[in-house]
Amino acid sequence: MRTSPSTRRRRISAAAVSAALFTAATATVAVAQDTSAPAASADLAARTEAAPGAPAERLIVGYKSGAAEAKSNKAAEADAVAKGKEAGESLDFQRRLGTGAALVDLGEDLTRTDVADVIAEYQADPQVAYVVPDRLNKPKADPNDTDYAKQWDLFEATAGMNVPGAWTTSTGTGVTVAVIDTGYVTHSDLAANIVGGYDFISDTAVSVDGNGRDSNPADPGDWYNANECGSGVPASNSSWHGTHVAGTIAAVTNNSKGMAGIAYGAKISPLRVLGKCGGYDSDIIDAITWASGGTVSGVPANTNVAKVINMSLGGDGACTSATQSAITAAVNRGTTVVVAAGNENDNVANHSPGNCNNVISVAATNRTGAKASYSNYGSLVDISAPGGQTSTGTANGIYSTLNSGTKTPSTESYAYYQGTSMATPHIAGLVALLKSANSSLTPAQIESAIKTNARPLPGSCTGGCGAGLADAAKTVQAVTGGTGTGTVFSSTGSVAIPDGGAAIESPITVTGLTGNAPAALQVGVNITHTYRGDLVIDLVAPDGSTYRLKSSSSSDSADNVNTTYTVNASSEVANGTWKLRVQDVYSADIGTLNSWKLTF
Repeated sequence: MRTSPSTRRRRISAAAVSAALFTAATATVAVAQDTSAPAASADLAARTEAAPGAPAERLIVGYKSGAAEAKSNKAAEADAVAKGKEAGESLDFQRRLGTGAALVDLGEDLTRTDVADVIAEYQADPQVAYVVPDRLNKPKADPNDTDYAKQWDLFEATAGMNVPGAWTTSTGTGVTVAVIDTGYVTHSDLAANIVGGYDFISDTAVSVDGNGRDSNPADPGDWYNANECGSGVPASNSSWHGTHVAGTIAAVTNNSKGMAGIAYGAKISPLRVLGKCGGYDSDIIDAITWASGGTVSGVPANTNVAKVINMSLGGDGACTSATQSAITAAVNRGTTVVVAAGNENDNVANHSPGNCNNVISVAATNRTGAKASYSNYGSLVDISAPGGQTSTGTANGIYSTLNSGTKTPSTESYAYYQGTSMATPHIAGLVALLKSANSSLTPAQIESAIKTNARPLPGSCTGGCGAGLADAAKTVQAVTGGTGTGTVFSSTGSVAIPDGGAAIESPITVTGLTGNAPAALQVGVNITHTYRGDLVIDLVAPDGSTYRLKSSSSSDSADNVNTTYTVNASSEVANGTWKLRVQDVYSADIGTLNSWKLTF
């Protein structure tokens, strides 16, 4: 929420449940590798890829001037078929380029090794002058939005969220984000991405617009006079808070004006729950329900069901059962709920909805990457994102869409705000990018991916700021991998497992694959060991992330481990050195790791 004297705005946030990664002191043991594993090199990648990690789908073949294939499409087609047959692939001549070269389609699902085999066939032909992959080019320029340079929170290396690196893969297309807030005041840098919402404020003293619930979520202003919202509470101008939040998520981008939105291909459904002096839980609960596709009595069915909810709002106290019930139901319907941790520089455990379950609770960082002075903290915070800190300079806040009116709407504008309200839409925008890139992701998988791929907080945080600073590019890359290839990498060298001693590790180096590991990575393990309940077994990914395969159990007295485990490793890059870590945590039995393998 934006820093404000009012404490009546209710914020929903929840403790994200994610498996803790286990790291233990280990003794590294070298194990012989399967020499049949495919080789990979920078040269192979350059010759066979259309883009980093993506095998070429087409080749450009230049024939020498005297060759029949240089002039005859029929000859070029026959040559493609013949070379495909030799390489075991189905090739197809597509067309003649303006230079005279032939464009040859490689078929479907070829690996880099397959592409290399085809290239080798062409290179062996003395009539071929050159053969190169049909490479994919992408825009390198920053967005042309005139104020993009002011959005340090998106791109600065120190404390930005690395958003531009995600845009080549996803812009949020096909995803609706519900912004449960003060509504929306018309803005030309947002209008194209606004879809139908609703005004859920039922109390006319709060609504300001003179009526109760209706289908118009327009923000008439939330200003109030001194003492109007409580004794001693000073007067406040209208905040246009919901419009500022919406701009961060999905301002229209590359339109040569204003700012860029994080998920600028997504749509915003504004749901109005906050008015004069704040908003009630009852209205917020109905908005959560309706946004996620649930039914609310007296309100028409939602035709713009959101897969992401942003709630940059909150209040004091425990998460009530009523609010928690609405959140849980929304998540069960497949909607990810992102909430502000709050601005009291206090433990989020004391503030709702940041202390609710099943939400992504967001703390705010400043331009140096440290916890913003106002941000709440604690073990219930899931992730941090840029929230700005204007006390160190106005331009160190978060720049977004606004309105110049002090009470009622006037001309559209832009302004810097600070708060966990500003940090929260950064994560909601990231969720939209992830959901667009991989529509099958569940809210739990989305939360796990964001936390797993966060980078360490660049600055200090006392009390707990979650998994670190969210990294948009790394997280989007992680969720776009994960298709199985059936490729097997094995280690067959045996390693003794010390009785009640330090863990041993057996490495397997994976090369020649593209993208990320599959969501159903198969880990085959063969261990001889009496009383296998003594054993703890972990899979260690190339980046050090650890996946528990087997825990110790005093009641498991059977011998040996000879089984295959399934791991969702879709957030991990496939290539690199994977390790199997085994430790005997009790005395009296010994054993041996005979072999293990990974099936991608």
